[in-house]
Parts: sequence; structure tokens; C-alpha cells
Amino acid sequence: LAGFMMRSNTSISYIGHDCKDIPDFLGASFGDFARRLDLSFNQLRSLAGLKTFTELEELVVDNNLLGNDLRLPRLPNLHTLTLNKNKISFQALLEHLADVTPSLEYLSLLGNEACPNQLVSLDKDEDDYQRYRYFVLHKLPQLKFLDTRKVTRKEAIEAQARGAFMKVVKPKSDAGFENRPLPYTPLPRGSRDASNHKGVFTKCRYIYYGKQSEGNRFIQNDQL
Repeated sequence: LAGFMMRSNTSISYIGHDCKDIPDFLGASFGDFARRLDLSFNQLRSLAGLKTFTELEELVVDNNLLGNDLRLPRLPNLHTLTLNKNKISFQALLEHLADVTPSLEYLSLLGNEACPNQLVSLDKDEDDYQRYRYFVLHKLPQLKFLDTRKVTRKEAIEAQARGAFMKVVKPKSDAGFENRPLPYTPLPRGSRDASNHKGVFTKCRYIYYGKQSEGNRFIQNDQL
């Protein structure tokens, strides 16, 4: 099969077949003993077919169409997972990984919206990326590598202290509010035209009869 290669008895590659699901024959033929599986450059939207790969230690699924509904079977021996260039934008995936991949040490999410890297998000900077790292490391404290960088001791300490508050949130657009016409105007109708500024003059009809004005009774005419 084109794009299929078994590099050793435990390393399986099934690359560039444009498959949307993991073929059943892969699990039936290699699931019991495969340690490494590369499914890059397909059209995968689900990894449900991994349920037969019980001994998997490394999984590469770069350049696919995996999204926020991604679910993996429990893979207790998996220590390396690369999900580069998929459609992942929701970081709640991290809680799922913490549950089903307890031995995970290397994770890469480059090229996904969830990873605010400047190479794919021009409006992000290094501070955004560092906050993302703290948040990921808070959820997955056992990681030793994240994307292309080793996790430092300082990062690990900071992640446990403040990582829960570092989730990168995309602000909602205020454009709709700015363009919405106001239901009222504080100005008189004659002065609303920005091209024709007018002052407004009128007589005040208000007369104050309160006690605070009674002091005026003691002012004589020759004092005015």
C-alpha cells in the first residue's frame, strides 16, 4: 500500500491516505504489539480506531482534521503525542488527556488555534504563548517537553502556582456594540448635526423658594 510502512516490528506508519477514520485492518494486524504509530497527513476526524492499540507509546497524528471533540481510548503507556496542525481550539482537551494518558511526557500542539504561536497567529506574542504553556503545564504537570521546548523547573513551579489563571481567552468583538445606534441623545434636536454646531439658549423658569434663600431678606438696597 502506498504510504504504508512498517519500519520495525513495533513502529507503524500509515501516512497520506486521506482516510477519515483509522482503518480496521491496522488495529487487527498491528494493535497488539505496535509501540509507535504515525498517522500524519490524512483526513482523520476521529481516533476511535486506537482502542485496539493497547501497547502504544508514541502517537503522531500531525496534519489531520481532529477537532475539539477529539477523544482517545485509555493509553496507559503513551508518553509522546503530537497533534500539530489540526483543528483544535478548545483547551478542555487537556483534562481528557490527563485522564486517559497518565504517562504522557511529550505533547505538541503547534499549528492549532489552541496554541497561540506567532507562526500561525500573527496577533499573538511571546507573552500569550508563555501563558498557554503555564496553563497546559498546570493541567498536565508530568510533561517534560511541550511543543519544541523543554519544560524548565521554573516553569513547572510557576504553572502550579498560577497556571489555572493563565488560560488564553479570545475577547469577544465589540464591533456590533460600536455600530449600534443609541436609543436616545442627550442633546436637543437642533444641535445633533455634527456639521452645524449650535448653542442652545432659553430662559430658566425655575424659581427657588427654599429656606436657603431666606438670607436675601436681610440685604438692603444700598448694599446691592
